[in-house]
Amino acid sequence: MVAPQLDELGAFIRDQRERSALSLRKLAAQAGVSNPYLSQIERGLRKPSAEILMAIARALQIRTEALYERAGLIDPAERDDVTAAIEGDAQLTKTHKEALLEIYKSFISEDTQEER
Repeated sequence: MVAPQLDELGAFIRDQRERSALSLRKLAAQAGVSNPYLSQIERGLRKPSAEILMAIARALQIRTEALYERAGLIDPAERDDVTAAIEGDAQLTKTHKEALLEIYKSFISEDTQEER
């Protein structure tokens, strides 16, 4: 039986691969995994490790966190920790904090648009 979370993760990876116009074979080679293993991940039959997800994300040129969230390795609410860390850093000036937060927010909005 396919776990819904793994099925969604696999579908997301397949969608990103197709958007990048990569064949299964090419993505597998770039990520350093076998074709059958990547195929099983895309079909939701295998749960990849954090390292494999990182390699797949690099090959697809997407945020690793996007895959970690879908795999259940991190909680999407942890994104708020980034904002808190920037705001709480005493070494940054107000201007630096505003710039970093603006950049961070732009990345988050780009990722949300790309994932649709």
